[in-house]
Amino acid sequence: MSVRLWQAVMAASVAVAPVAVSAQSAATDGPSPAVIAMREQWLNPAINSFTFRDTDKVFESRAVPRSGPVWPLATGPALAMPAHASGGQTMPYAAWADRTFTNALLVMKDGRIVFEDYRNKSDAATHFISFSMAKTITALLVGIALDEHKIRSLDDKAGDYVPELKAGGYGDATIRQILQMRSGVAYEERYDFGEHPSLAATIHMKAIVRNQMRFADPAMTIGKKTAPGSTFNYATLDTAVLGWILERATGEKLETYTASHLWGPLGAEAGAFWLADGPPGTGRVLNGMGYNAVLRDFARLGQLMLDGGMANGKQVIPAGWVKQMTTMIPFPADYGHKAEFEGYGFQTWQVDKEPGAFSAVGLAGQFIYVHPSTRTVIVKLSYNPPVEPEWLTPEVLSYFHAIANAPSPK
Repeated sequence: MSVRLWQAVMAASVAVAPVAVSAQSAATDGPSPAVIAMREQWLNPAINSFTFRDTDKVFESRAVPRSGPVWPLATGPALAMPAHASGGQTMPYAAWADRTFTNALLVMKDGRIVFEDYRNKSDAATHFISFSMAKTITALLVGIALDEHKIRSLDDKAGDYVPELKAGGYGDATIRQILQMRSGVAYEERYDFGEHPSLAATIHMKAIVRNQMRFADPAMTIGKKTAPGSTFNYATLDTAVLGWILERATGEKLETYTASHLWGPLGAEAGAFWLADGPPGTGRVLNGMGYNAVLRDFARLGQLMLDGGMANGKQVIPAGWVKQMTTMIPFPADYGHKAEFEGYGFQTWQVDKEPGAFSAVGLAGQFIYVHPSTRTVIVKLSYNPPVEPEWLTPEVLSYFHAIANAPSPK
């Protein structure tokens, strides 16, 4: 999702006349005008420290219940959070957290929680939106399905599992290429609204805001821009296609498969939920940007990946899969998505030059950052404004490095 999405949505909403509907039609045909208006405020920087929480109250959603024993997270001696230097001034953690739009932050070292902070009236029960960190979760599920032989090979084509895709640009793209954001389809992650909206804008308004279509539907007819595998192109539509493949391959709804194969075995302490597209009751989960969970459960996901797919002594993710996910293809020097990012694996980012480090990354400053050499996991849940200051992500990553390299408390 583009950092300019909220501005574009608001501009579009001014031009769209309110829709008069009866109470009955609002319940059966889609969201009411009041709900649509609230959804259009999702990325409003004046309130997004709150609109990024408990989003099932505003959007369609599908529950992912927890089950089985909880993975207990040990608490270690408290980490003295480092000071941060910026613009000739040194600030303590609290000032840095406010400066970088932090809603919640948790640090684990050697498998123990050493720092945990909830801000802006959030708490341990608050469900935060992952945005595109959901893409990394999708890649974990692909690895599980591959290990179960539900997916036969990463080199199978998307159309082998979803025949509806054969005629379009995804027809000869492989699962591996889609995992790498190298499908080759003619999709731009650009949200231009107005009289001639871009495809991404149309999908956002019709699938997420108005629940009139499924997010992945345009994948059936989209054209091709480059040869599959040749060019990195960040596309949430690619991840939506992976979700469609997973449902066809496993024969299960993605929320059900997530609960039984990841969330339960992980030992999550709280239920989670996926946001969903429309129409209500018939849509598919928004697996490219819509997972919601509590802070500690996002930390469990980070520790799971740090430990090679192990959770509470059990192999939850197939051995070797996290290594495949985090084997990065470096970006060329002229890559411009985020100049400081270094490469991309399977729906997972290399955000810096730290050896072996990797991250799940979501819009507006959501991070699960894993630093293997110091056995550190950092989860930062944020409310960045739609147009982020240029200094913001570099300062966040710099602070992550300071945390990772701080001496482990004894």
